[in-house]
Amino acid sequence: MARQGAFMIFLRKKRVFALLLVCFVLVLFMNSDFIGRKLYPIYFEQEIRQSAAKHNIDPFLIAAIIKVETNYKYHLESRKGALGLMQLMPDTADWIVESTNLGPHMQEDLLKVDVNINLGSWYLSWLKKHYNGNLIYAIAAYNAGQGNVNKWKKNNVWDGSEAHINQIPFGETRHYVQRVLYYYEKYTKLYSEQWGNKN
Repeated sequence: MARQGAFMIFLRKKRVFALLLVCFVLVLFMNSDFIGRKLYPIYFEQEIRQSAAKHNIDPFLIAAIIKVETNYKYHLESRKGALGLMQLMPDTADWIVESTNLGPHMQEDLLKVDVNINLGSWYLSWLKKHYNGNLIYAIAAYNAGQGNVNKWKKNNVWDGSEAHINQIPFGETRHYVQRVLYYYEKYTKLYSEQWGNKN
């Protein structure tokens, strides 16, 4: 009899545990942004937000570029020699420093999170202005270089619209632009309210 009573208590405890588990899963799915932020985390939030405010560029665009460039691995160097989170070429970084008052740097500074995001954000903002606010051209130029994008624009190869991304001559750049836009949209949806973003 005592054994049967203990078994009934065990069953009740299992039912309570199962009910709590179901409730927990339901709460998670009701708050899908919570799950989304776990699937699409943004790292280096403080550095991204500071540089975004300083250079008047959307922080979620910076985050999307970082995600596609390096997936938040700050110590990477590409085969072509691009460095850090935002994969800046040393020559580009030198030009940015000469064009601004962002201060001198050594090549190894490009592996520092704050320096890399600051320079990369300035460059992204500059590209956006250079293309009169056309974000798609700016993203493409970040990957393929201004010379190529200027040529495509001048020769009517690609009009800089999202609808015609398939006209970008470089497959890598086509894919790059699509991925950056995908993460940009994801981050904006998931984090805008939390970050109080007004860009």
